[in-house]
Amino acid sequence: MRAKALATTGLVALALTLTACGADDGAGSGGDMTPAATDSMQSDDMQSDDAMAQHGTFAGMNDKSVEGTVTVEGDTVTLSGFSSDEGPDLHLYLAKGTDEAAVEAGTELGEVAFDEADQTFTTDGMGGGDGMDGYTDVVVHCDKAKAVFGAATLM
Repeated sequence: MRAKALATTGLVALALTLTACGADDGAGSGGDMTPAATDSMQSDDMQSDDAMAQHGTFAGMNDKSVEGTVTVEGDTVTLSGFSSDEGPDLHLYLAKGTDEAAVEAGTELGEVAFDEADQTFTTDGMGGGDGMDGYTDVVVHCDKAKAVFGAATLM
């Protein structure tokens, strides 16, 4: 009899353990969330915020050298570790491609210094959400020579 009681107690303990370790969708039976569920949700929120930022790495084009990274977040475009071959009239564009037609149809952000590692531009009210949709590249373009020096594809 005592062995049967111990076995029953063991099964109850096992059932409680399995219930506690089961999948929790964060809602629980009473709507209360466990600390692990809240941590997971906060992590998802942080990933969502980071997912809104787009990043890219510059590569030279047309026998020109362009290096560095770009981050587009909200109304701000930030170049980091940037350098480029010198040009007489370098500008930064948001575009839907890297050819001349894409640059011409794109949005100019302003003059870009070939020798300043960290630079910041604003999109002047284009917004981070719908206003940025569709742009795939940040392009360094010499307006005078009508030549693409380099570009970074946004991800």
